[in-house]
Order: sequence, then structure tokens, then C-alpha cells
Amino acid sequence: FTEEEKNALFKTIGMGALKYFILKVDPKKKMLFDPKESIDFNGHTGPFIQYTHARIRAIMRKAADSAIAVSFSSAYKLNDEERELVKQLSEFENVLVSAAEKYDPSEVANYIYQLAKTYNKFYHDWPVLNAGEQERSFRVGLSEQTARIIKQGMKLLGIDVPEKM
Repeated sequence: FTEEEKNALFKTIGMGALKYFILKVDPKKKMLFDPKESIDFNGHTGPFIQYTHARIRAIMRKAADSAIAVSFSSAYKLNDEERELVKQLSEFENVLVSAAEKYDPSEVANYIYQLAKTYNKFYHDWPVLNAGEQERSFRVGLSEQTARIIKQGMKLLGIDVPEKM
């Protein structure tokens, strides 16, 4: 990173930490801002979600360099983590409708956090780029969709997600 890129990244992460910390709380509840808690890369924070997105984008760059084609074959048998991730991805539209009806951005924030957490468990337990051809094609596509939903959800909250960290 150049100095300019580092400064832009620091601002993105800092603003993401602050905005997410506020928006993850139900608007009807009181909250107390904790700066240390807001920047934890392992907790329920904006930087955790931003890092997950950056990690997925790194996978996507490697997949593109290796010319890995995305394929969603009906013959492919999902494992439990893949099934859970697909299920969560399919709920995005419902979460948006519910959050809009209730004027509650915390629903979107908490959904995106749960999605990032589920993806990280999946990524920890199952290889993406080093899997067999059919698994790799599906998992790259699943990763791509996860990054897309994370980016969309965070954008709705006014939070940018970096391509690299």
C-alpha cells in the first residue's frame, strides 16, 4: 500500500467501525460506545465484516488468475456449512423488507455479521481454491455471492468494504 492507500484504508476501517457499532444496536435500545470493542477484528464489528469481504475478494483474485470457472451444478451435494451459507444468502431480501418495514437498520447489520461469521466457519473448515474441480467451482461461486451480499448490505448501512486489507 502507498501512504495514500493506507490512509484511505484506515479511514474506511475507522468509519466502518463507528457506523457499524451504532447501527448494529436496535434503535429502541440504549447503547454505550466502546472504541476498543468497535475495532476488534474478531468480534461483532464492522472491521470483522470488512476483513471477511477483503478475504473473499483475495480468493476471487486468485480464482481469476487461475481461470477457475464458477459452476452451480444440480448434481453437486452440499455439505452442511455450504447449505447454511446458501440458506443465509437466500434470506437477504427478506431481511431488507423486514428492516425497512420496522425502520431498523440493526436487522441488516446483524444479518451481515451472521453471514460473515458463517462464511468464516465455512472457509476455516473447507478448502475453496484447493478443493476438487466441482467443489472449487461451486465454492468460488458461493464465495463470490457472499462477498456481493456483504458489500450490498454494508453499502445500505453507509459503510464501505475494502477490496484488500
